[in-house]
Amino acid sequence: MKKIAFLAAMLAVTAAGMAHAEERRILVDATGTVQAAPDMATITLGVTNEDPQASNAMQATSDAVAQILKRLEDMGVESRDVQTRDLSLSPVWSGRNNQSGERPEISGFVASNNVQVRVRDLTQLGTIMDGVIQDGANDFGGLSFGVQDPAPLQAQARAKAVAEATAKAEQLAQAANVTLGQVQQISERVGGINPAPQMRAMAMAEGGGVPVAGGEISVSVNVSMEFGMAE
Repeated sequence: MKKIAFLAAMLAVTAAGMAHAEERRILVDATGTVQAAPDMATITLGVTNEDPQASNAMQATSDAVAQILKRLEDMGVESRDVQTRDLSLSPVWSGRNNQSGERPEISGFVASNNVQVRVRDLTQLGTIMDGVIQDGANDFGGLSFGVQDPAPLQAQARAKAVAEATAKAEQLAQAANVTLGQVQQISERVGGINPAPQMRAMAMAEGGGVPVAGGEISVSVNVSMEFGMAE
């Protein structure tokens, strides 16, 4: 029994020592960011028409969108870069806020068709936007810039994040008068593509059209690293 108790005590001490050793870690977070010029833009545009007759409202909207799609094709935008995002037909009510108690009535209809377009030739962006407005686009839901292949930028941002995290860990180890050990664990979180704080002017409408500035975009990667350490 004494022998069993002794072994149990030794195991408890060993387990405590292992737990203590596992706790001897340096944990750091770091973010690497790379800025670059965009090579692609995504615009959301649409056509909205109102008419007393639902069919007329939808027909006018459809005709304008068909003309817009034809113009995009003629300007070299591929079909894979054009996608319908929303198609709707809604009644327009009159008399909803009257105080006479009369029932509201449908006075017309609103038809909308929204399309998302990726523009891979940014020199055409201003001209494209000008052209679709002429064709009847009267609803713009947004414009964002990006890159067609973010992987190389993510790799650069990842390398910067790891280098910064390692430098932080070395500084912490030196300040604590310990020796930095091997990497025990590492994880990452890739951020989105965002406009950079420092905007670089970039004319998009060389041949006229809507003036647009592309500026720069930034790609970020955050890493969490765990290092071992020794006295």
